Amino acid sequence: MKKVVLLTLLAGMGLYAHAQQPEEDRTIDEVVVTGTRNQTDIRHLPMTISTINRAKLTESNRTSILPTLTEQVPSLFVTSRGVMGYGVSGGAAGGINLRGISGGSGQLMVLIDGHPQYMGIFGHPIADVYQTLMTDKVEVLRGPASVLYGSNAMGGVINIVTRKMQEDGVKTDVNVGYGSYNTLQTEATNRIRAGKFNSVVSASYNRTDGHRPNMEFEQYGGYGKVGYDFSDNWKAYADINLTHFSATNPGTVSAPLLEGDQWITRGAASAALTNDYGKTSGALSFFMNWGHHKINDGYTLPNGPQTAYYLSDDAMMGFSWYQSVQLFEGNRLTGGFDFQHIKGHAWNESRATREVTNTYADKSENEVAGYVDFRQDLTSWLTLDAGIRLDHHSQAGTEWVPQGGLSFRLPQDAQIKAMVSKGFRNPSIREMYMFPPQNADLKPERLMNYELSFTQRQLNGALTYGLNLYYIKGDNMIQTMRIDGKPRNVNTGEIENYGLEANVAYQIDTHWGVNANYSYLHMENPVLAAPESKLFAGVNYSRDRWAFNTGVQWISGLYTAVGDNAQKESFVLWNADVNYRLSSFVTLYVKGENLLAQKYEINAGFPMPKATFMGGIHLSF
Repeated sequence: MKKVVLLTLLAGMGLYAHAQQPEEDRTIDEVVVTGTRNQTDIRHLPMTISTINRAKLTESNRTSILPTLTEQVPSLFVTSRGVMGYGVSGGAAGGINLRGISGGSGQLMVLIDGHPQYMGIFGHPIADVYQTLMTDKVEVLRGPASVLYGSNAMGGVINIVTRKMQEDGVKTDVNVGYGSYNTLQTEATNRIRAGKFNSVVSASYNRTDGHRPNMEFEQYGGYGKVGYDFSDNWKAYADINLTHFSATNPGTVSAPLLEGDQWITRGAASAALTNDYGKTSGALSFFMNWGHHKINDGYTLPNGPQTAYYLSDDAMMGFSWYQSVQLFEGNRLTGGFDFQHIKGHAWNESRATREVTNTYADKSENEVAGYVDFRQDLTSWLTLDAGIRLDHHSQAGTEWVPQGGLSFRLPQDAQIKAMVSKGFRNPSIREMYMFPPQNADLKPERLMNYELSFTQRQLNGALTYGLNLYYIKGDNMIQTMRIDGKPRNVNTGEIENYGLEANVAYQIDTHWGVNANYSYLHMENPVLAAPESKLFAGVNYSRDRWAFNTGVQWISGLYTAVGDNAQKESFVLWNADVNYRLSSFVTLYVKGENLLAQKYEINAGFPMPKATFMGGIHLSF
């Protein structure tokens, strides 16, 4: 009954908004790159893509992009454990889940400008790396994207599009905030464009004591990007992103942990040469991401301290080439080639002597693939899209990956899309070679996704709303079972999920805007951190020097434990931000989170903080 009420409310918001008239015409940018590599009008693509621009990412003055994505993207949820920082290993948060497909298992890919980002040994994203300071916008493709992006994109992709100075000049932004639990966040960004040259340089420092003992977090980050336009047709850029953080795992409240310390350094770099002649465009890019992890697993009383650290080095490097061409009217053919080299080394080191006491893995893998995507306007109102990828992994073998879809453009700026797509994930180094469950003979995980969606824009783009229905069926999932009395990773798991997603946004006038989204998920085989229902409703207001935004998020049926002793959590969060522009270059802000002081857990045994507050200043010159 609650689901019916929620959907009725969303529909009612749309009907009410449709009856109103805006003060002026508006348009919205519908050009995306994630669904097709080259810039494309989203109306010609059959997949579902959510776009979150920089204005939305920065209005709540958050250092990480992930909390905003949790609010703004239906079916996407990110775990959290405190006021700042996600951490890694035991007690970590930052697990990304989309439609019940887990990024913590490497089934969801994070990209930076189309380049894959994940920890080479474990195959999953590192949440503390994805900072707002480097981000111009985020595009989230909900559903498999393996045709274009290969393994790990079986459930979807989050593509971080980095910042770039568009007009000549120099701009500098500085943001400093301080709040509850001695939490400090700082960021400075300088952007330059001089003719054909452009650059972005950012640096940040963030820290908190945490809301529990032994829960400190400290992070240093930096991002740099330089670009040069050789001509209107040929451009090049190179960038680097570095972050180092230390986090402490306090353990569960029932079993507090001492010395649960983590020291993590992550880096990512890329260089690209692009061409664009209108009827043909493409890019050749080289990329690499790497990391060094040092972890003290800690101890509980009356046990004593650990005698060794866990350490690991990993890297993932490669190159990507694609070229897109318009063969004739209404056509687009894109072909590409990807190569990745993945390596990881993990070992134990004695705390007393610094000697290596155990080596878990020292392995490398290669992945090579080619793909073709074909898009054709069959009529003025119907577009066909079909693609296929041939992917070969040095250990897991060869995989064919198809997808196909239709996009119907209807009167009154409405659309219906239908999509069938396959996703897959190759096993990670950890699953094949590390710890007692390892199995070097593992095969790729696979799923099929079936999706039907409706969207419509009204009032010159001031009002948008949509509804998605999807069904996911997967097999060959990697899980640990006891074989001959011993734990072993095997391809015996299954996925069967279905659900719906609804969204509406209405810019009422130049001062007021509202938006809401709702998602429902049913899982035959439940997984952690995948809520059954998720609703967000937000309001934005700005006038003269003032800007105010607030939002309420309702989470229901969130699994914090699965299996025989399954546990679910439900809660409501209310956040609000107020900004006051003191002058043309100084803005003051104050924000509060969990203003209802809800008591809840996302990670079992890790209670979240009650109401927290922060105040700060933003300088722009």
